[in-house]
Parts: sequence; structure tokens; C-alpha cells
Amino acid sequence: MPVKKKPIYKVSFHNQGKLYELHAREVSQGSMFGFIEVAGFVFGEKSSLVIDPSEERLKAEFEHVKTTFIPMHAVVRIDEVDREGVNKISNLSDDAKVAYLPSPIYTPSSPGGRGKD
Repeated sequence: MPVKKKPIYKVSFHNQGKLYELHAREVSQGSMFGFIEVAGFVFGEKSSLVIDPSEERLKAEFEHVKTTFIPMHAVVRIDEVDREGVNKISNLSDDAKVAYLPSPIYTPSSPGGRGKD
């Protein structure tokens, strides 16, 4: 019986005005409320002389990180993929008019639980 390989996930999220795309083997809701837990980062082995500076920067940034916690509101999407792709950091488009601001996920109701009257 063949051994099933662990799935690989592509996680896209906003960080400091840039779009990060990372590949990892573990993604979960995690134990911290409002955060996505990402671990088991997958970086390509460089067998050629062509080096992507963006991926090298990500590799250096996450070199000693076992697990990272990404705020849920910063996540753009999470895809389960067949194989590892290129990890990269992209600039967001200059003509993008949307700014993503932190917002609470849970907003408590007013005393008595009725909300605003």
C-alpha cells in the first residue's frame, strides 16, 4: 500500500503592504483566537544557478521559525496544491484602492444582549 504524502498548502496573506505566498505542510485554525497557524514551511531546493531573490528573502525571514501565526483578517486564501510552487513576496498594485484594516472578529453585544435600540 503506497504511503500517502502530507498535503501541501499555499497560503496567501497581506503583511506590511505586500502579498506573501508561502507553501507549508501544516495549516490550522490554531489555539490563538483569530489567528491561522502555519508550520512545516516548504522551500524549493535550488539545483540551478537561477535564484529568486523574493524566495530567498522569505527563506531567510522564516529560517528559524517553527510556526507562524497569521491574523485571520490578513489571509487572502489557502489552497491545497498538488506540489510545491514558488514562495514569493509581491508588491500590491499601486492602483488598488482598498486598504485592509484590522477589525474585530467578535463584537460583544450591549448589556442584556439586545444590541442597540
